[in-house]
Amino acid sequence: MKTFFRFFLMVLLVLVTRVQAQEPAASAMPEIKTFFGMASYYAEKFKGRKTANGDVYDPGNLTAACNVLPLGTWIRVTNLKNQKVVVVRTNDRLHPKMNRLVDLSGTAAKILGYANAGLTRVKVEVLGRKSPADN
Repeated sequence: MKTFFRFFLMVLLVLVTRVQAQEPAASAMPEIKTFFGMASYYAEKFKGRKTANGDVYDPGNLTAACNVLPLGTWIRVTNLKNQKVVVVRTNDRLHPKMNRLVDLSGTAAKILGYANAGLTRVKVEVLGRKSPADN
């Protein structure tokens, strides 16, 4: 009986160890970087001009200018006044003296519902370099 009991405990120990090894550690989960700040949007006069990464600015595209993230980064922008959300790709830089977090395309500003106001407070979540559509 003692032998069976020891065998049972050994099997149980092995099973518990395997289950623990398969569970991802909390620190292994990727942490989404989040920023808070003011958002503006591009004026119509920039239509057709080249952006920092070489794209031609089109107000109909979902793009953004940002000084704190690498070009080509996909971000989720939430308007904190109405909770509307848009996902855009950074392809340009802001003027170095500008203290805004992002400058969005005209279409992105309309989706977020602040095109008439010109500015709004936003939350920016970094999604990464891969297009969210590829995930």
